[in-house]
Amino acid sequence: MSAVEVPRHVLVVDDSRAQRHMVSMHLRRWGYRVSESESALAALDLCRSADIDIIISDWMMPGMTGLEFCREFRALDRENYGYFVLLTSKSETTEIADGLEAGADDFLTKPVASNELRARLRAGERMLATQAELLAKNRVIVSTLVELQKLYDSLDRDLIEARKLQQTLIRDRVRDYGWAKVALILRNSGRVGGDLVGSFRVDEDRVVVYSIDVSGHGVASAMMTARLAGFLTGSSPEQNLAFQTGPEGEHILLPPAAVVDRFNRLMLDEIQAEQYFTMAYAVVDRRTGRLDLVQAGHPHPMLIRRDGRVQRLGQGGMPIGLIDGATYDQITVQVAPGDRLILVSDGFTECPLPEGRDFGEDGLVESLKSSAHLSGADLLEAMVWDLTAKAGTDSFPDDVSGIVLDLLAQ
Repeated sequence: MSAVEVPRHVLVVDDSRAQRHMVSMHLRRWGYRVSESESALAALDLCRSADIDIIISDWMMPGMTGLEFCREFRALDRENYGYFVLLTSKSETTEIADGLEAGADDFLTKPVASNELRARLRAGERMLATQAELLAKNRVIVSTLVELQKLYDSLDRDLIEARKLQQTLIRDRVRDYGWAKVALILRNSGRVGGDLVGSFRVDEDRVVVYSIDVSGHGVASAMMTARLAGFLTGSSPEQNLAFQTGPEGEHILLPPAAVVDRFNRLMLDEIQAEQYFTMAYAVVDRRTGRLDLVQAGHPHPMLIRRDGRVQRLGQGGMPIGLIDGATYDQITVQVAPGDRLILVSDGFTECPLPEGRDFGEDGLVESLKSSAHLSGADLLEAMVWDLTAKAGTDSFPDDVSGIVLDLLAQ
């Protein structure tokens, strides 16, 4: 016997009383708990109510044979495995195959030799021990998976709520400033994302638009976008990094290059996170017809002229939060009513296509030219439609965001 605290329960099934007693005598001597049955039908009833570990059954019995009993035993709904040994005088290969097909684990030739019976039982003990170990491990795995599922469900609920909160950062998808109109789109690749687009009014003649893409994905990136949004709110200019306080307490708008420099110093000196972000930031002044813009590692801003021409703006630039003392070039272009400024994240330009290349800025220009007659939200939807058609899917690997500023005719 192997070192087991509770003896294995062995059921001996044979219509011969002498044969049953002989086998049972050996089993009890070896420390097994033994039950006997003179028929397969009675044995099957016992198997339904008792926990049987090993069965030693004669093959040829009146009524139900040992082979039929083995099939019925295997069909029972049991948690633990039962080791089944058939006693037989049959040695033909086809008969042995029938027994294996019925679910038998081993065979003993009658008359049973005690040393051979002991060896078969030890083999059964090893199989049952292995099965019990696997069953215990499976229980641990199932329990762990249940706990993980609960944790996942809890996290998923939190992420859904986080997504709702993140979407409130761009609650107004269309903003009408009278002489200009802004439309926004934000589609996260996961529950939450690291993209941010927005705008705010400076005064009656100036509007700021921006597009931000934080490195990475998930909760950390989403938290960073929420923090950055707080530094670009038009409702609280005293907290907005785009403003500085004048000598009389007034809020003065800084040039775009100075704003981006402030963000770079903020990331490196105060936030000190492992993340960085790219940004396109622009100020439009209707009095002067000027568009002042900085591109900090973001895809090139695009300007659709009133006649449908598409113009790339910006000079590339370094991402924000990587290099201390980085400088950012500011460009100025003249704009007029009917022009449209488009800022997008690299979820557009770096979206992989089936042929192995990216959508790219060339793909973006092509999309804008084909939809130059559209404006605002319609233009953004057309851009996403073109990206979906090229990519062959509307499930993009990265966050897709964009903003369109329409300069309206006065």
